[in-house]
Amino acid sequence: MTERQTHAGDQHPEEWRRDLNPAPEAGLNRGGRSLGADDTTRTAYEHKGIHRRVEGFTDDELRRIPIVPGGERLRQGAVYIDLQSHDCQEFKARGDMSAGPDNLYVAKDEVDYQLWNRLIGVDNPERTGDADDA
Repeated sequence: MTERQTHAGDQHPEEWRRDLNPAPEAGLNRGGRSLGADDTTRTAYEHKGIHRRVEGFTDDELRRIPIVPGGERLRQGAVYIDLQSHDCQEFKARGDMSAGPDNLYVAKDEVDYQLWNRLIGVDNPERTGDADDA
C-alpha cells in the first residue's frame, strides 16, 4: 500500500518537482482572512474616491467593507467585485488571480448581504434592509 500524498506536486519525482509544479500552493484555500486578525485591513472608507462612486453609504457602512490588499491572492471560487469598476459586476475568482495595485476588490463573504446587495446595485428594499416593517 502506498502512502497518501499530502502536498501538491508530491506525485512528481523530487528532481523535477520544482519544474513541473513551480507554485504548488497557488489557488488553494487554506482558511480565510480574519478581519480582526490584523489592524492593517483597509476598508472602502479609506479610499476617498470610492465615497463619490458609492453614494448613499454612511462612513460606518464604508468602514464595514474590507478591501483585499494589493498583491494578495484571491480565493479560488470566491465571489468578488472591484469597486474601481463602474458597474461592480460580480466575478468568481480563479486560483491564479490576485489583487493588483489599482484594484479595490471586495469579497462577498466578508460583507453583510444587505451592504453587498447595495454595492452591486440591487434596489429592492427587502434585499437592502430598507423595507418598511409594517
